[in-house]
Amino acid sequence: MKILVVHNHYQRPGGEDATVAREVRLLAEHGHVVFEYRRHNDELRNRSKLGIALVGGSTIWSPVSYRALRGLLAREKPAVAHFHNTFPLISPAAYYACAKAGIPVVQTLQNYRLLCPGAALYRDGSTCEDCLHKYVKWPGILHGCYRSSRLGTAAVAAMVTVHHGLGTWQQKVTRYIAVSEFVRRKFIEGGVPAQRITVKPNPVHPDPKPKNHPGSYAHYVGRLAEEKGLRVMLAAWAMARSCIPLRIAGDGPLREEMAAEIEAKRLESVELLGHVSPGEVVTLLHGARFLVVPILWFEPFGLVAVEAFACAVPVIASRLGSMADTVADGENGLHFAPGDAAELAEKVEWAWTHPAEMEAMGRKARADYESKYTAEQNYSMLMEIYRQVLGARCKEN
Repeated sequence: MKILVVHNHYQRPGGEDATVAREVRLLAEHGHVVFEYRRHNDELRNRSKLGIALVGGSTIWSPVSYRALRGLLAREKPAVAHFHNTFPLISPAAYYACAKAGIPVVQTLQNYRLLCPGAALYRDGSTCEDCLHKYVKWPGILHGCYRSSRLGTAAVAAMVTVHHGLGTWQQKVTRYIAVSEFVRRKFIEGGVPAQRITVKPNPVHPDPKPKNHPGSYAHYVGRLAEEKGLRVMLAAWAMARSCIPLRIAGDGPLREEMAAEIEAKRLESVELLGHVSPGEVVTLLHGARFLVVPILWFEPFGLVAVEAFACAVPVIASRLGSMADTVADGENGLHFAPGDAAELAEKVEWAWTHPAEMEAMGRKARADYESKYTAEQNYSMLMEIYRQVLGARCKEN
């Protein structure tokens, strides 16, 4: 099968970019011809203020992307176009290029951009659904939820509103892929037809293999940012009676604050490792007794938790968003109330002093990975989605 993959890369690489790369590699490994239309937000780096202002208009409709895709589709003639992120440079104009060429469109939902201008359903330290049911996302504009800019947020809100009015989301996308059941529920709440959304989690590929010993520390890996709940995690470690080793891998805006907090509270068992490579993440997971995911926002999927499952590492996570579904309390990990440092401290203490129970949870976590998140499982699900959208196009014709 010939497949077009469309993705607008972020300036700061993250989970979405990594997932696109993994999926493209997976398709190529199975013999499909994959070609890509990519744009990158680095294009904005050297633009003038006027040039950046003009991006607001092209966010709604990019003539550059429309023309480029029309030419690409005419030359390559793919069976299906699989979209990931179109914001801000590609724009929904790309869907119309596919419609003009008669190519069905699959859109993966890895953030909440169509429901929330900030894309995270998160504001001022807690979850926020003020825009979820609004035709015009005016609360987001009022609060400047996109990059703390009311003007920038207005451009995002205009894109969503205009294309809602045009019926783009309902008519130009053949099938949506939600990366978790939680994401599916939120988009149905936001007005996307339920019958157009299929749940397909992101894969962990290649398989990192399970660890073969109990583990000697707790572990966190991810961006050091407010919504990740890191202040809650450090507060829990300060409350804990046991001296539990904690290794924190990642970088971000809270790094200096966290370093100061660790020193001020004399958390000698806590180690900030900074940025680590994907290979180092696997090595660290293999040495961990459990992973901590103290999120304060509706994380759409939580790839690192599934990476931990693949390594037979149980997860202690906030009972929030996709983590409430992915982590089954008492089976492949433990839950705690979001933002509750005392409960997290209690769960961490229990996990540290019950290694046999945590090893059993790790085995269940690995079994869950093998049944839901392997490359082969993911590939089969993706192919079924493609077959369905191609079948629907044949019926229309």
